[in-house]
Amino acid sequence: MRDNNEMPGHLARRFQQIAVAVFLAEVGEAGFDLTPVQYAALASIKANPGIDQATLAGLIAYDRTTITGVVDRLVQKNLLERRASSRDRRARELEITDEGKRTLRAITPAVEEAQRMMLRGLTPKEAAELMRLMRKAIAAGNELSRAPLRDAQA
Repeated sequence: MRDNNEMPGHLARRFQQIAVAVFLAEVGEAGFDLTPVQYAALASIKANPGIDQATLAGLIAYDRTTITGVVDRLVQKNLLERRASSRDRRARELEITDEGKRTLRAITPAVEEAQRMMLRGLTPKEAAELMRLMRKAIAAGNELSRAPLRDAQA
């Protein structure tokens, strides 16, 4: 039987636990109540104004059925608005509010510090290599995910 530290799934899960804990600590210390997924959604909507929830789910590789709750919480926090789509009456377009834009600007230093802390045991060269290898492994396994990453044009 292999040691857990030799299993990529175990290491990925542990890194995810650390990443979420560090993100929540840094963002919370800066005075914000935002999860990593809420941040990713907000940043993606700012970069792609008017996208619908299904497209958002693909952009942040999040399950389409669960993205509704993420969007609901961002709407409740007045960071996001849902509007009826001009192209498809069944769809809802997502727009970041002025409060959402202010929040993104203000939270950025805490998010950047969290990213640095996640890699703090590595030299800059090692961190770059880890990021390269993670992107490579994720790209190769993307279609195996229940929530594959999709670009905005997909």
